[in-house]
Amino acid sequence: MLVPEIALTAQIVGIFRHRFGDKVAVWHSALLPSTRYEQWRKVKSGECPIVIGARSAIFAPVPNLGLIIVDEEHDHSYKQEQGVRYHAREVALMRAKLSGAVVVFGTATPSLDSYYRALKGEWTLLRLTQRVEGKPLPKVRLIDERIAPHRHSELLSDPLLEAMGQALREGEQVILFLNRRGYARVTLCPQCQFTAQCPNCAVTLVYHADGELRCHHCGHRQRHASRCPQCGGAMLVLRGAGTERVEAEVRRLFPKATVLRLDRDAVVSRGEHARILNAFRNGEAQVLVGTQMVTKGLDFPKVTVVGVLNADHALLFPHYRAAEECFQLLTQVAGRAGRGEKPGVVFIQTRFPDHYAIQLAIAQDYPRFFATELPNRRSPAYPPYAHLVEVLTSDPDQNLAKARIKVAAVAFRRAIAMLTAVGVEVLGPSECLLPRLQGRWRYHLLLRSRQRKILHEVVDKGLSLLDAETRSALTVDVNPLQLM
Repeated sequence: MLVPEIALTAQIVGIFRHRFGDKVAVWHSALLPSTRYEQWRKVKSGECPIVIGARSAIFAPVPNLGLIIVDEEHDHSYKQEQGVRYHAREVALMRAKLSGAVVVFGTATPSLDSYYRALKGEWTLLRLTQRVEGKPLPKVRLIDERIAPHRHSELLSDPLLEAMGQALREGEQVILFLNRRGYARVTLCPQCQFTAQCPNCAVTLVYHADGELRCHHCGHRQRHASRCPQCGGAMLVLRGAGTERVEAEVRRLFPKATVLRLDRDAVVSRGEHARILNAFRNGEAQVLVGTQMVTKGLDFPKVTVVGVLNADHALLFPHYRAAEECFQLLTQVAGRAGRGEKPGVVFIQTRFPDHYAIQLAIAQDYPRFFATELPNRRSPAYPPYAHLVEVLTSDPDQNLAKARIKVAAVAFRRAIAMLTAVGVEVLGPSECLLPRLQGRWRYHLLLRSRQRKILHEVVDKGLSLLDAETRSALTVDVNPLQLM
């Protein structure tokens, strides 16, 4: 059984061990090498016929494999983005095919690709039409940030604060979701408009509550300067907000409440993720603030209020899957409310209240979202109507990286001509959306076709036309989820 986050394994393992005893193994990348070897041995020998873990668990040496369950199949975490790139969902399909096993994909918000394949009859579609024990879905309230009152906080609207106060008085719990880490996104000099940039990446540094400026891509850190290094003016911390600032606001507004924060900055040490979740589950804290870590598969019966503080973040991302990701995030985080005896309410704060992804997430109507979003993928063709392959290169020398991707583009266009591959396009080459990361300049191109087989033939042929040095400097990603 696969789960999208390592921290979720403890919750699932507890359920399975209650039913199956010691026959359950745990498998993920955060295990100590000695522990991982011991789990591998127990799985290989058949001592533990059940394996639960994150994406790497799909490679566990389970003998006589009969069933693979992929929980929250839509989740991006199943895609390995570094090293050997793979999608655990696709590996699950191949492993099942080779062993004659059954695959079950579970999610309330299927990826468009998966739902499309199910509607076409490639997979069997099973619909769950109600919650466990018939519990009602939470009510969802839309807060239009353009007109909503914010008398007590810039971040938390008055209706959300009122609901939080009532929930806390009644001994209930609250989850606040903001998909941004740090305290403020940008530090700015109001005189010359200088912003602190990462020396290794083409991004601005994020201000954190400890006074550090950090890069969330390469890990670079430096102290925040009170004076502008360019003109000497006073530097201000004023643009955007992250989870640290939300945490501080909640502590200020509700001083008697215990607040926990769950993001990548809060879980730097091994086991911290599970410790935070267990503390919240045990009632040691009343408010949990976090990034998308708080949206996935968590079951807290006392949570009756969920607040989404910036529903527009995913929508504004320059990607063909932006609306889909927005809908999935909002629907998933809304599902954290009202899972116990008391019904839940969800507040979605947005500046785009009329966008169909937000409106349909409020209605929690996936079929209508699918029907609305699918035509947007038809022309120009994107998945599920087409298949994509990204070819990327990076180098400390910008000119070398640019020249290499141009050579690769010529090779792939030659391959298309040699194979008479009708319908295969080469898009680019171009600079990546994040042109410089970790001191390396990045360029990419996209290969696109409605036919997967011929697309893969073009990739193989194009690579064969390149010398070994150029090939080794290219990263080929089939069906990329991020085009950064």
